[in-house]
Amino acid sequence: MAPVFNFPVVDVWANPVGDARRLFEQSHVDARMFTKRLSPKELISLMDDAGVDKICLAAWYRPGGPVFSNAEVAKFTRAYPKRIYGLASVDLHDPVSAVKELAFYVKEEGFKGLRVVPWLWDLPPTDAHYWPLYVKCIELDVPFLTQVGHTGPLCPSEVGRPIPYIDRIALKFPALKIICGHIGHPWTAEMVAVAWKHENVYIDTSAHLAKYYPPELIQFANTVGKKKVMFGTNFPQLTWLASIKSVAEHLAKGKVNSLRDEVLEDFMGGNARRVLKLGSEIALRPSL
Repeated sequence: MAPVFNFPVVDVWANPVGDARRLFEQSHVDARMFTKRLSPKELISLMDDAGVDKICLAAWYRPGGPVFSNAEVAKFTRAYPKRIYGLASVDLHDPVSAVKELAFYVKEEGFKGLRVVPWLWDLPPTDAHYWPLYVKCIELDVPFLTQVGHTGPLCPSEVGRPIPYIDRIALKFPALKIICGHIGHPWTAEMVAVAWKHENVYIDTSAHLAKYYPPELIQFANTVGKKKVMFGTNFPQLTWLASIKSVAEHLAKGKVNSLRDEVLEDFMGGNARRVLKLGSEIALRPSL
């Protein structure tokens, strides 16, 4: 299948496929997606089918151990180093080991950032367990990626509030690049306000099809936030094919809530490549 867009597409939030049914069971995901773990080659095939050039593939850690370890993610990044980029995760309850693990996977395996999902730990991003990791992210010059908004799984959502939590850490750590996934619903206006306020705060649209993007997010992306908003899927919750089609059907030129041409290209990949330093290589070359 030829790519839908004539520029490279980057998914800033993708997850390995496999035995993580409990993480997504309240998120309306096809259970067949969790019958087996996909190989790197199988994952690339799904990307190619949808016209996705690069993805950021995240490890998942929660109390008690990893769901998908950094070592597992590294198998994918080694297999396709110009298309699959790793995002580390760590055990928040062991800050010293967490800092060492983050440094190892960034320096030795080329991972591009740290992702921590607060609801898994019931600890907001202002909690002291995160602080050594923020300092290490600044030292390594990689972003901290996190989830904002309510949770699909049946866990407390309060830790996902953009205000006060993202606002406070952006004030305390202005050199820390912070990428906030899942748009912050139902607090999207808060999330937009925080990204507008802080130079170091960004938004990604993972877990939401384009037809559901709130008007305030589209307005922000089209104006002062044109370098601030990034395309994400939360694959496999949303497939790449469905997500790309939704953007083409609802945001492309001529649509009621369309993104401007130059904004669409940055949104679909340019901003992610710049902020996460993913490189300029283009794996998929469309047939124009």
